[in-house]
Amino acid sequence: MDEKVLRLKEAIETADAVIIGAGAGLSTAAGFVYTGERFERYFSDFSRKYGFRDMYSGGFFPYPSPAEFWAYWSRYIWINRYMDAPKSTYSDLYRLVKDKDYFVLTTNVDHCFQKAGFDKKRLFYTQGDYGLFQCTESCCKKTWDNEDTIRKMVLAQGFTIGENNELILPEGMEAGMTIPGDLLPKCPNCGRPLTMNLRSDSRFVEDEGWQEAAVEYEAWLTQHRDRKVVYLEIGVGYNTPGIIKYNFWQEVYRNKNAVYACLNMEEDRVPEEIAGRSILIGGDSARVITELVS
Repeated sequence: MDEKVLRLKEAIETADAVIIGAGAGLSTAAGFVYTGERFERYFSDFSRKYGFRDMYSGGFFPYPSPAEFWAYWSRYIWINRYMDAPKSTYSDLYRLVKDKDYFVLTTNVDHCFQKAGFDKKRLFYTQGDYGLFQCTESCCKKTWDNEDTIRKMVLAQGFTIGENNELILPEGMEAGMTIPGDLLPKCPNCGRPLTMNLRSDSRFVEDEGWQEAAVEYEAWLTQHRDRKVVYLEIGVGYNTPGIIKYNFWQEVYRNKNAVYACLNMEEDRVPEEIAGRSILIGGDSARVITELVS
């Protein structure tokens, strides 16, 4: 085992508490990739028709109708929210911290932490959840679970749902690329179209659950500010560094008993002021997490 991994393993074992800050790189390490074979399996028809080569680009494409928009997005939401992750990375991470005083702050919207067994009262999804609808015009501070509606949308395209919620297209059949009009989601409050509860502009709805999680997160930080804490950052980039990375640096700087750890494909930089209490590990985060629980 790598010397840095051993240091991190010891730091976690001897810590009073662990806070995980997770970005998109963690889900990528768990197998939720948006390109290649996984993209071709579920979106080859959209790719042939419109020319994009990854799920992310397809999410921004200006589809000619709401029926086609939701055909694409229902598949996208189902495979990235309701299907199980291809690898056991999130379950391994839960095994690593389940007996510790832990909390999770994440910009991911795929719900993988809760599916792996993490206590939802110790989770703060800052950027939303693929599993929730909100009004396109934010007429109210409410969100609605979408699993039943999304299921009906993918079934209407000809897919069946197999083990681990996998989408399956019967052999020789081509999927439909639209959904029936009666499945188009509408706001129960005002009747306008619904959209995903994802932070993209000022209309993002921070519902009651979001507000409660924000309070729990701040309370956790306050309660642990002088304790022996590992701030474990995984797969966080620089799209929104102020949510996790910069906050973790500040917390470690203030707390001389804290350790900052960063797992990323490439070893990240770290401020000089906390370099002596930092563990930076480059490479595959899934492999590192497996080693940490071995």
